[in-house]
Amino acid sequence: MTLLITVFAAAICTAVWYKTDSREEMKLGTLCLIYWGASLMWLVDAVSEFAELKAGYFTPSPADMLNDTFLGLSAAALGLVIWLAVLLIKDPKNVVKNTLFKRKN
Repeated sequence: MTLLITVFAAAICTAVWYKTDSREEMKLGTLCLIYWGASLMWLVDAVSEFAELKAGYFTPSPADMLNDTFLGLSAAALGLVIWLAVLLIKDPKNVVKNTLFKRKN
């Protein structure tokens, strides 16, 4: 489930980036790289787990599936938090800078 969730997040993010963010204003490319990196990590994990369990890999218990789902959602949420931190630090539209340094007349 972790692999599926991160691959879906990466595919959706990539489609949105390809369609809308040609000027890199919102740093969607960074978010895409985060999700594709997580997908690659979970793919390596799935291959190594399949090598260990063989056919047992395809019959996980419901508790394991639930844990994997929560882990995948947590990884996707962490990717969003990191992306938001990058946006706040880079401040491509100068929103944070203008808000912090607004002077009262």
